[in-house]
Order: sequence, then C-alpha cells, then structure tokens
Amino acid sequence: MSDPRDERIPVAVLGATGSVGQRFVQLLARHPWFRVAEVVASERSTGKAYREAADWRLDAAVPEGAADLRIRDYRAALESPVVFSALPAEVAGEIEQRLASEGHAVLTNTRTHRMEPDVPLLIPEVNAEHVAAIEGQRRNRGWSGFIATNPNCSTIHMVLALKPLQAAFGLDAVAVTTMQAVSGAGYPGVPSLDMIDNVVPYIGDEEEKMESETKKLLGEYDGAFHPAEIVVSAQCNRVPVRDGHTECVSVRLKEPAPADEVIVAFEAFRGKPQELGLPSAPPQPVVVRREPNRPQPALDRDTHVGMSSVVGRVRPCPLLGTKFVVLGHNTVRGAAGASILNAELFKVEGLLPV
Repeated sequence: MSDPRDERIPVAVLGATGSVGQRFVQLLARHPWFRVAEVVASERSTGKAYREAADWRLDAAVPEGAADLRIRDYRAALESPVVFSALPAEVAGEIEQRLASEGHAVLTNTRTHRMEPDVPLLIPEVNAEHVAAIEGQRRNRGWSGFIATNPNCSTIHMVLALKPLQAAFGLDAVAVTTMQAVSGAGYPGVPSLDMIDNVVPYIGDEEEKMESETKKLLGEYDGAFHPAEIVVSAQCNRVPVRDGHTECVSVRLKEPAPADEVIVAFEAFRGKPQELGLPSAPPQPVVVRREPNRPQPALDRDTHVGMSSVVGRVRPCPLLGTKFVVLGHNTVRGAAGASILNAELFKVEGLLPV
C-alpha cells in the first residue's frame, strides 16, 4: 500500500520481472521524484505479487515498495502517467505505441523505436536538445503522450566518451571493438557452456546498432534528424564477465590532438544533467583512470553508482591518431539508469504528463 502522503510521480515498469526491469525497480526504490506504482509482465506472472513473480537476481532484497505490488497484464489500462519499458523488442512496438496514444510518457530501453524519424534517441549529456522532437511526434501521430528512447548499452558508453572529443576537436572516424558482459543478454542469457573458456564474436544486430545510433546521437535536430557525418565501424564480442562492457576505441579527430589534451577534454566534459543537478546524473560523466591497467569491469563498473563512463589508456593510435579504452555498467547507465535520467530531463523540461 503506497503512502498517500508520497507526492512522487507514480510510474509503471513494463517487463518488470526481467533483468532490466529488475534494475528499474531497484534504481527507482529511493528515487526522489518517482515511485513504482505498477509493475507489468507477461501472462504467466499476472496476478502474482512482484516478490513471487520476479526471480530476483540483484544484490539486496526486492525493494519493499514494489514487493507486494500485483503484476498487471500487458493489455491492462495503466494509471501511472510515466512508463518505463524493458519490454522484449518483439512485443514492444504495439504496447508502447498504445500507451503513448493514451497519454503516457513512455521512456523505453527497447530498440524498437530508436531510429524512427520522430522519436528522440537520447543521452542527456550528449543531445538534450533532441527532446524538441517530441512536439513533432505528437503532431505527426496524434498522441497526447510520447515515446523517447535511450541507446543500446554499448553505444551509450562509447558516445559519452566521443561527445567531448567531437566538441573539442571534431570527429571524422571511429573504430570500436567491444568485450560485452553476459548480463547484456538478459537472464539466463548465454548458456554457460558457450561462455566458459570462450569469447563469442557475434551479438545479433549489435554492430549495426552501434554504427547507426552513434550517428543519430551525435547529429543535429532542426525539425528533422541529421546524422553526424562520421564513419563508425564496430566489432562486438560477448565475454565471460557478469556486468560491465569494455570497449577499445580508435578515433580520427578532425583537429589532431595529443593524448594530454584529449584527457583534458574528457575530464572537463559536463552536460545538461550536471548543470541542472538531476538526481541520477553523475558529477562527472567521463572519469579518466591513469593507471596502465585500467579500467577493469570488476574495479570500475560501479563508478558514480554505475552512471559514469570510465576511460583509460589514452594514447596515440598509429592508424587513426588517438585510441583509448572505455568501460561502463551495461544495465545501469547502459539501460535502466539511462531511461530514468531521460525521464528526469523531461520532468525539468515540463514535458511529463503529470
């Protein structure tokens, strides 16, 4: 039973029993602006208490505020004005569109709508101005609500590192090789006998998402999206790490710069979330480690509660000019935390239907 004195905005979590759904519930448990009021999952969980339906896989217990909520069906009419979606891509399209048409603000981690021409793909430190697309989306579709997306988990951390370089020096080309944690595949994810003593050099559609999403994020919006004119080449691999995506990035800058100037750009980088003091915003979006063997998933993925990208090994690249390693938590800033930060931006911008 929720406290009637709780003035936080009620939110629903779609796909609440899955890996990213659980992360939403965990991160929202003590959020100062939002409270979980409704949890939604597939028919096999409908009617059960959340604590019974969710095979809880995160540290600490199921948050008390959500534990006794009854799972609602995907077809149910929701009362919460804000909806966070961790739906599987194969069912997300129709459900998210229906909720937006009914007046809900849908903040989704699902890939389904990311590249649509009237849907913002957001990292608030990178392209907060793209929230302007909501006006056109509502007009085009006749919706009172809206859909806003966050990028793929590997894209987010790379683009957080690319943005300060684009701003300081300009970007011409990017090559990235990822080593991605198994939690990125959900639970139970990749079978253990495929991952132990192994690296899997293929993640379905991941390379294409990194290449296309990066251009939309670093591009411009003037009533239409204009992708950044950069070349992006990605190779994506699954490795036997629980949480934390590691990415080896080489860049060709339009204005070549030595490593020390690149580091200065990383460390000086701040965006709108930091200016506004949004609750989930890390004080430093990009953290630089100078040790020769960092960043590492086990040591660095929880930097600033998992909301920062951690960069290290910044050095000359004989092929493109500059190279570095970037690491980030894939289910916090790479998924649920990204959607929550987007919602915070929309609240401050006065765009949430509350």
